[in-house]
Amino acid sequence: PVPKWALIAVAVAVAVLLLLFLVCVIKCCCRKKKPKKKEKVNLLSVHSSTMASLVQPEMEDLEHSPEDKKRGKLQYSLEYNLRAQEMKIGVKQAANLKAMDSGGTSDPYVIVYLTSDMKKKYETKVYRKTLNPVFNESFTFQVPQAEVPESTLVMQVYDFNRFAKHDIIGEVRLPLASVSLQRAIEQWSDLAAASKVEQEQLGEVCFSLRYVPSTGKLTVVVLEARKLKRMDSHGLSDPFVKVHLILNRKKWKKRKTSVKKNTLSPYFNEVFVFEVPFNQIQNVDLVISVWDHDKMTKNEQIGKLFLGCRATGNQLRHWSDMLSNPRRPIAQWHSLQAVDVVDKALGLKTHLKLPLHTR
Repeated sequence: PVPKWALIAVAVAVAVLLLLFLVCVIKCCCRKKKPKKKEKVNLLSVHSSTMASLVQPEMEDLEHSPEDKKRGKLQYSLEYNLRAQEMKIGVKQAANLKAMDSGGTSDPYVIVYLTSDMKKKYETKVYRKTLNPVFNESFTFQVPQAEVPESTLVMQVYDFNRFAKHDIIGEVRLPLASVSLQRAIEQWSDLAAASKVEQEQLGEVCFSLRYVPSTGKLTVVVLEARKLKRMDSHGLSDPFVKVHLILNRKKWKKRKTSVKKNTLSPYFNEVFVFEVPFNQIQNVDLVISVWDHDKMTKNEQIGKLFLGCRATGNQLRHWSDMLSNPRRPIAQWHSLQAVDVVDKALGLKTHLKLPLHTR
């Protein structure tokens, strides 16, 4: 007969084995499956057309993008008076605007301007908590007939916010060259996403340069300007031109033209002669700035540019052409640039004049 203690030992061993087996089963069932490693794809092995189809949406998807539909639409009118050279813009109403506030509404208003005169902008009243505001406001712009095809009408719908930056809902841009102004226009347009702020057009200036190394004479002839920015309330300016010479980043000599009244396309044809020794010509910057004269207040700068060995683009090319063609006047048109941009590039050290020994 088997001893009693042996039977007890066998029973305990079997129980332990069963317990271990149950524990293993429970762990296997409850253990989370590990995610499979992502398969690496060799992009070089994928055909380009396949890649294009994966990352580029179909044109139909673009045309029916829900993001564009959410912005809403704007009704406006447009009328041009040829005799008075005036353009009347009517902002009628908006519909189904995109909700910008947490309550599901917006506080919309409209900013209206022409790209040919971005200084003059109009705003409608703000309408509270609505997605379908009725504005019924009109604004008048002075626009010469010759400048109409070069301008674009911009109407931007904003959401007013008292304590933060106003959010733009969308905009309508209408190139005036694409519409017929023979009769009044009234229509609806879908709001599009706001484009980047366009660079303000300041105008152009034409002048000629001539340098004679043997005598050290630099001749600057300020010829004319065109398409200047409007600075006066009546839509014109009283422009004149300043010509500065800068030596080693310090102001040195200056001249200025006469003032031309009530024009955006002045004709000057004025000559200025500076003595610049040949051994200093590489250290000289020529600064051309166009100003608007004002009797009652301070004169305002419209725009400026500079030429010299530190210049870039067309300005550097004009300066190089002058140096490579001694005794020959070289004339060229230049676009005016923002004053702060040019001043930063010049990096002037002081406003004092420096003595210079001339021959």
